[in-house]
Formats: sequence, C-alpha cells, structure tokens
Amino acid sequence: MKIAFVGKGGSGKTTLSSLFIRHLAANEAPVVAVDADINQHLGAALGLAEDEAAALPALGAHLPLIKEYLRGSNPRIASADTMIKTTPPGAGSRLLRVTEDNPVYEACARTVLLDGGPVRLMATGPFTESDLGVACYHSKVGAVELCLNHLVDGPDEYVVVDMTAGSDSFASGMFTRFDVTFLVAEPTRKGVSVYRQYKEYARDFGVVLKVIGNKVQGTDDIEFLQDEVGEDLLVTVGHSDWVRAMEKGRPAAFELLEASNRLALQALQDAADDSYAHRDWDRYTEQMVHFHLRNAESWGNAKTGADLAAQIDPGFVLRESAAGGPADPEPSAAELVSPRPNPLRPAPQPA
Repeated sequence: MKIAFVGKGGSGKTTLSSLFIRHLAANEAPVVAVDADINQHLGAALGLAEDEAAALPALGAHLPLIKEYLRGSNPRIASADTMIKTTPPGAGSRLLRVTEDNPVYEACARTVLLDGGPVRLMATGPFTESDLGVACYHSKVGAVELCLNHLVDGPDEYVVVDMTAGSDSFASGMFTRFDVTFLVAEPTRKGVSVYRQYKEYARDFGVVLKVIGNKVQGTDDIEFLQDEVGEDLLVTVGHSDWVRAMEKGRPAAFELLEASNRLALQALQDAADDSYAHRDWDRYTEQMVHFHLRNAESWGNAKTGADLAAQIDPGFVLRESAAGGPADPEPSAAELVSPRPNPLRPAPQPA
C-alpha cells in the first residue's frame, strides 16, 4: 500500500514518517521509503550520518534510466523521450514491485538497516546550484510520480512517502496515488490551516485523509484538534524522550519507544491496511489517466512534440494481477544509463 505524510513545515511529518517506517520494519514488513520533500531529512531521521544521507542517489538525476526501464516494450510509447511524469503504464510496460530487484532500485535506492530489518530508501534529491532560479521543485518529484504510477503493491507491502511541506503536493496528480494520507498537524490555528486547505483540494478525488495531532501537551490540545478536524483526527502524539535522543543522533533500541507512541503507530498501520483493502483499482487507474491528459494538454504535448493522449492504453487497469513478470528480459542499470536517442529531434529536458 502507498502512504503519504504531509503537513506544514516544522509540524514533525518527517519525524513521524520515520517512526512509522521503523515500526513497519520492526513488524518485518517490506518497506520502500521515499524522501520527496524539498528539504531532505528522512535519511537522517532513519539514522544515516550526514555524509551518508547526502550521498543518496537523486531520483531526478536518473530519470532517463527510469523512463527507459518502465516503458519496456509498450508500443504506445515510441521512446523514453516522450514519457512525462504522468505517463501511465499499459500493455508491455514494466511494473515495479516492492520486494523485487530491478535496475531502478539498483540505481536509485539504498538499503538502510533498522532494528527490525532492512528498508529501501530513495530520495528525489535536493536543489543543485544549476537549479537555483530556473527550476521548479515539482520537476524533481516527477520521477517519484512516474514510479508510483508503475508500482504494483500488495497487502502487507508498504511504500511510505515523506511529501513536500504544505499544499504543494497538489501541483501534480501525485496526491491521488496514496491509499491513505497522514496529515501531521500541531494544535494551533496555523497547524490546522494546511489540513483545511488539503481537505478542500482533495474533496473531489476520494483522498483518504487522516490527521495525526503532534506536539500535544494535554486535554486542551486534544479538544482543540477534535473541534477543528473532527472525525479525521486519528491519533495524537506528545513529547517523546526516545525521539529527542534520536534527534541527537543517539536513539535507543526501537522497542524502547514509549508504549503510547507504539500504539499510535499501530493505529496508523491499521488505518493504512483498512484503506488498502478498499482500494478501487479502476478509479486509481482512471485518476492516473485524468491527470496525464491534463498535463499533456497543458504542456506535455508541446514539450515532447508528441500526442501524449495516444500513450493511454484503454484496456489496461493497474492491479496486482498486472505484475505477472517483466515485459521482456530486464537490462541492468548500466545498460540503461544511456537511453536510445530519438534521431528526429534533440531529447527534451526531463519532465
């Protein structure tokens, strides 16, 4: 199942997403963790040293490889150059699975060893000097959206994405890719303002939104959150000595996390499991196609010089049974580093 953590800057969403990832690992669940925030802190929250976190490969830097691999033998996609972040899979496309080995994970993921076991960690990558003043961060997370569109996840498999702060997630269709979205809110007016905005934007798309009240200090904070977000409030979290030690780079064994916080994390897992059980694969695919058509008309056709609506396979529905195996023999990451060029025009910049 696919799970997003969102919230305003400083709300604690990265800390809570890292705790949830640790909880899943402790339960021996397969996990792919993705840092899709403009401020890349998930690696450090999972225990990586600063130099290790900085050395994580950037998904955006491997976009040509990702496109070339995912398009497989799909006859509707003439070349990787014509793929954009919303390109949906179809017959012949390669699909990703949480537990498999493939060239995308080989190039873009690194294994992090937690108390309960290993998790795969991927990161969009921070702004580089060449990006400043000329690039939008949403072009960075395009690789994440493309991977999510081609990822078939099953029960008891988890993809956890630490999203960019605030309501910036709505700059693309990626907000519809998740079985549940956990919004981290502090018990303040500013803390719940992002919730109201997110709730309004997501209203027409069937987004399952649950609120985690963070930095709660007493019953008055809980009552405030209950008044402001109502039944969307799932759990509340208060001060944690374990988290404080983790933030100092000296975490104790995860089993020593406070019992109340362990129960809160289990409530998150239960909510995600329940939401996945009710996933509508047809609607999931329809939303993918909807945003692809919007992006194609808005900018994609002009940028690629192709009719991107033709990439849509009307008979294809992304579901577990769609991932029966690779469309053709899997190349290694090295074979995909230099995608086949399109001789008719220069390759456009990655979308």
